Amino acid sequence: MRKLLIAVLLLCVSAGALERQANADYRARRQRLAEATKGGLVLLFAATEAEGQNAVWGFHQDENFYYLSGWAEPGSALLIAPAAAGRPYTEILFLPNHNLSQEKWTGPKLGPEEPQAAQVTGFDHVEALDMLRSEIARLAPGPATTVYSDLPAWDASSPSAPGPLDWLRRANAFPNYVAFRDLKPLLAELRVIKDAGEIALIRKATEASMAGHRAAMQALRPGMTEREISALMQYEFEKRGCERPAYAPIVGAGFHSTVLHYSENSGRIEDGDVVVMDVAGEYSMYASDITRTLPANGHFTARQREIYDIVLGAQRAAIAAFRSGKSTLARSGPDSLYQVAYEYINSHGKDLHGKRLGQYFIHGLSHYVGLEVHDAGDTTAPLEPGMVFTIEPGIYLPEEKLGVRIEDIFYVDQAGKLVDLTSALPHTADEVEKAMAQRP
Repeated sequence: MRKLLIAVLLLCVSAGALERQANADYRARRQRLAEATKGGLVLLFAATEAEGQNAVWGFHQDENFYYLSGWAEPGSALLIAPAAAGRPYTEILFLPNHNLSQEKWTGPKLGPEEPQAAQVTGFDHVEALDMLRSEIARLAPGPATTVYSDLPAWDASSPSAPGPLDWLRRANAFPNYVAFRDLKPLLAELRVIKDAGEIALIRKATEASMAGHRAAMQALRPGMTEREISALMQYEFEKRGCERPAYAPIVGAGFHSTVLHYSENSGRIEDGDVVVMDVAGEYSMYASDITRTLPANGHFTARQREIYDIVLGAQRAAIAAFRSGKSTLARSGPDSLYQVAYEYINSHGKDLHGKRLGQYFIHGLSHYVGLEVHDAGDTTAPLEPGMVFTIEPGIYLPEEKLGVRIEDIFYVDQAGKLVDLTSALPHTADEVEKAMAQRP
């Protein structure tokens, strides 16, 4: 019976509850990271069941661990050692030993003793988590070894050392000469450039999320609640394979359209409102991020259209200004896309008191997107092929109960061209009204 359960498990892992990339893709990332450490070891822990558990959506793996391993199960660890004098490149995935009692609740898990474990996971070696201490000692025998981890550096004088590292310290795994370094900057540098497989997964998240936005355009009517629209959109993108929302969905009508991170979604949508819908899903760990602003009754008023067109004009100005290898997502500087959008908003239109609208563009223009909706990456770095990010200008006028945000997700292709992954979704006010006019 146990062998049958393991066979089923291996089939599930291979087929993937998540759509994993090829094992070779994760291995290539581990090798690039090993080169970047200049001889240091990499020690990384997966999220534990408690750390990654969400009461609604279930377990969610640590993004850095998943980026390097493609392994979505809790309680694991990985150790990477670059090639050095007398030592070949070494990578080991450590899996917890079977807990048969727990597996009655969680289902069978892949154990380190399974013959197919290395083939399934794509690691050169798979060992029991209990072997981590001895493998560290074996791979770090020399003086002045540096260990990179995304956990806070261990401080011997601190009584509250991080859990996993503290456990290893108490087990005497680290000699006195070990120095800890933060792994996150190295991983951020790698993660900001997406490979073709990552782009494909982000595209799937985006296509599923666009279906949610189209459904909202078809369904939206005065008298509905914000939560009805939020639920409909989530149903549509989850039906298309997304595991969960990429972030807390925002559906804000009337005054709520001017509240940037409004997420109660509890208000009633009234005739004459605009509705800001910042909603997108996560597909196989990869996020999308899309915002559209709709007129509740299907038609923008003259003032609503004026503000909408200014926001769209700011987005188009930033798109037109983009130059691969030069433009940045920074808030300032000669190549800042934010500055282009801000200047457009500040030179078009006025508030009810005749003042410029720049003061009502109160958030950044862009952020990277990937394994996290606000993904790792240096916003001052020039935008290059493989980078994925949003362009999302907005104007928020609480006095008029009028907020407009238009957010699309882009990537830079290998030729340096800016590609709009949400190009199939209505953008202009006319396109939005046309889509809403097709409501049954």
